[in-house]
Amino acid sequence: MTMNVEPTLGTIDWSRRTGGRLERGQRRGLLADVVRVHAANAVGRVRLAVHLHPGRNAHLAPSRLLAPDSALTRAATHAATRVLPSVLLGHSHRTYTFGRALGELEGIDVDTELLYAAALLHDTGLVLAAGTDDFTLASARVAWDVAEEVGLSTAATETLQTAITMHHSPHVTPDAGPVAYLLSAGAGVDVVGIRSWDLPTSVLDSAVTDHPREGFKKYFARAWADEAARVPEGRARLLRQYGAFTTAVRLAPFDE
Repeated sequence: MTMNVEPTLGTIDWSRRTGGRLERGQRRGLLADVVRVHAANAVGRVRLAVHLHPGRNAHLAPSRLLAPDSALTRAATHAATRVLPSVLLGHSHRTYTFGRALGELEGIDVDTELLYAAALLHDTGLVLAAGTDDFTLASARVAWDVAEEVGLSTAATETLQTAITMHHSPHVTPDAGPVAYLLSAGAGVDVVGIRSWDLPTSVLDSAVTDHPREGFKKYFARAWADEAARVPEGRARLLRQYGAFTTAVRLAPFDE
């Protein structure tokens, strides 16, 4: 007997099937995840404020965070540079650095080429998306084109695309796979400061020095509001409505 198994929320299969639009039960489940993230953020910010955060004792050699060089990463860089304004391109580079750093500290074995490509391409949809589908589907289509250009395997392409379509779900866990987990974590550090307390100050500072923020908070808050209005049943709207997302972006621990 053939069973019709629903794809996991946020994956490329789920995103294609639904356009990124949530059902009522899925919204309830994600709201529980939002509460978990708020609680973790509150505790982390307190530890940061009193200088008892894990990052103060952490050390990472800069060489461990260098971007990999391959046909895939060069193609991803070319595509991202062609599409993204500099403010989003800088965010993409910082996302890779922060995600890779968290992976190093947690001892996670990740395909750094896929993580880099996902980081560079994950927000291309914020520029390209139209209609009523979640912006990450447009990002995933760019990733597909890049994967086809370099002859990436079917499995690796699905990993790349799912990392992109899943990255803005609240509370992405390691169960989603190393690339999806670290992409979401790296973006979270840069956008709202979640888990910034786990990283050495040197990593945070060097990422911003190498890729300046250029008014990222203001730009991203506006882009997110546009996405939430365009896809009212999507995750961006849920985060903005119930996750105090605009405030969280403004309070991210980065000067601009």
